[in-house]
Amino acid sequence: MLKTRIMYIEHKEDLTGNARIGRVTFSKTGKSIHFDGKTFQTLNGSGFKENYFDVETGDYYWISGCKKDGGDRLYGERKPIYIDEDTREEYWIEIRNLPNQVDKKVINGN
Repeated sequence: MLKTRIMYIEHKEDLTGNARIGRVTFSKTGKSIHFDGKTFQTLNGSGFKENYFDVETGDYYWISGCKKDGGDRLYGERKPIYIDEDTREEYWIEIRNLPNQVDKKVINGN
């Protein structure tokens, strides 16, 4: 069975991009990540504002573990972060320790 983990995934269209909290699956070697039908490979330390790229499109991404304080965006922007439905409860209870937020589907949403 492959290892999975809830992680922060941001498409680096510019300095900031669309972001989600979702469950990724790691390859057996740990050098690639699978999420939402995409395969991401590490940049091996060559990225500054990104650390993975989509092997099909070449688009850059920032993928990291979720922070307990919710400060996942690199520059702390107040842009929305969408939480995948299949990870929402675990994210709010296990990672953020905020069970009263379990119905919240967007961080920094209007």
